[in-house]
Amino acid sequence: MNAFQSGFGFGRKKRIQPGDGHQLKPFRPWQLLSRSLFYAPLESDDGTQQTYAVHVDYFNLDEKADVYLDGKHHLRAKLPAKIPVEGGEIEVATSTYGLKRMHYVNHAGAERVLLPDPASAEGLRARFAKRSPALSRAIGVIAVVVLLALLPIGLLQLAELVSHTEFAQDYVDPFTSPIQLPDWTETPLLILGIAAATERALTLRNHWLIDLDTGWFE
Repeated sequence: MNAFQSGFGFGRKKRIQPGDGHQLKPFRPWQLLSRSLFYAPLESDDGTQQTYAVHVDYFNLDEKADVYLDGKHHLRAKLPAKIPVEGGEIEVATSTYGLKRMHYVNHAGAERVLLPDPASAEGLRARFAKRSPALSRAIGVIAVVVLLALLPIGLLQLAELVSHTEFAQDYVDPFTSPIQLPDWTETPLLILGIAAATERALTLRNHWLIDLDTGWFE
C-alpha cells in the first residue's frame, strides 16, 4: 500500500457525493492556470464504451474533484480521492502547484495516467513532449536539478526560522544558516522554484524528496 492509498479507509464513502447531472463545460484558453481536465475512456462489463472526465478547479476552496460520465455530472469527491469506476478506480491528488496524481488503477493494480484535455496546460505540455521528446526530457531534468539545489537552502532557512521562535529557544540555541545568499537572489530563486515545481505538476511527476516543498504541509 502506497502513501496515497494509506490515506483512505474509514469514512471514505463520506468523501464522495452523487452528481447533479449538469453538462461538462468545454475547456477555455483563459482557464489554463485555474482548471485541469482529464479523460478516462473505459469499457463496461457489457462491452459499452464509456468516458469518465475528471475536472479539478483550483479556485474551489472545498478541494473537490468533479467526475463526469459521458459528459454528465456523475459525482463529486473530496481530494485526495479514490473514485470507483469501471474495472478499478481513478486516483486524484493535488499539490501546491497543480496535480500530483491523476491515474486509473485497475483491480489488478496496473495503472496509467488519464488523458489530459488537449486545450489544458497538461495537454499542451503533453503535446510538446510528443513533438520534441529530447527537449522535453531536458526540461524535466533541469526542473529536478533546480528543486534539489533549492531544497537544502529552504530547509536551512526553515531551521533558522524555527530556532528563533520563543518556543524553540527554550530547548535549542538560535541557529544561523551557513548558506547566506544576497537579498537580490530571493525573487529570481522563488520564480525559478515555482517554474520547476509547475513543470513537475504539469507532467504529473512527484517524489517525496524532489517535490518536498509541494507536499510539506499536507
